[in-house]
Amino acid sequence: MAKLSTQQDRAIALLKERGIARPSELATAGVSTATIARMKQNGLVVQLGRGLYQLPDAPIETHHSLAEAAKRVPKGVIALTSALAFHDLTDVMPSMVWMAIGPKDREPQATNPPMQFVRFNPERLHEGVQIHTIEGCPVKIFSPAKTVVDLFRYRRSAGTRYRHSTGLNLALEGLREALRTRKAKASEIADFARKAGVWKAMQPYLEAMTANG
Repeated sequence: MAKLSTQQDRAIALLKERGIARPSELATAGVSTATIARMKQNGLVVQLGRGLYQLPDAPIETHHSLAEAAKRVPKGVIALTSALAFHDLTDVMPSMVWMAIGPKDREPQATNPPMQFVRFNPERLHEGVQIHTIEGCPVKIFSPAKTVVDLFRYRRSAGTRYRHSTGLNLALEGLREALRTRKAKASEIADFARKAGVWKAMQPYLEAMTANG
C-alpha cells in the first residue's frame, strides 16, 4: 500500500483487497475524506448506505447483506435465521440480518441493510463462530450446530430476551436439515445445547430425529 503513488490508487487497492471498506480503514491507508468524495462524484466508488464504500464493478454475491452487516458491526456475529439461511438449512429468506452482539455493545441507530440484534453473553457469543469470506470480507457466522441451538433458545416469547422470537417451527426445520445434510453432528448439537441450558427442550426432538440412524 505504501508504494502506491496517489490516494486514489490506495483506495482502489484497498477496496479490491477487502471488497467493502469503512472510512476509518481508508483513512488508515492514507486516503482522505476529500479524495473519497471526489472518487464518489466521479463514479470510481459507490457508497453503500452510510459509511461503507465499494468499487462500482465489484461482484455482488448472494449474501452481500451479510458482508455489509459485518462491516457495520465488526464485533457482531451473524446468527439465528440469517445464519440458518447462509448454511442452506431453510428456505426462509430473512427480511433483515440477524446479528448477535455482546451485552454492552452499542447498536447502530439506523442500518442498511436492516438488522435485528440479539444480545448474547460473552461465552455464548464467542463459541461456535466460523469465519466465511463474502465479497472479500471476513464475516463471522455461527456454525450450523450452534445456530440450531440458538434457534431453540429463541423459540418462544418470554419477556425482553425473547421479544423477537424466531419460533419453534424454524428451530425444528433447522435441526432436521442440519442432521439430514450432515452439516452438524448430533453429538455436536447436544454439546452446544447443554452449554446453553436448552438440552431438556431439545433432547426429545434430537432423539426422535436420530432414532433410525
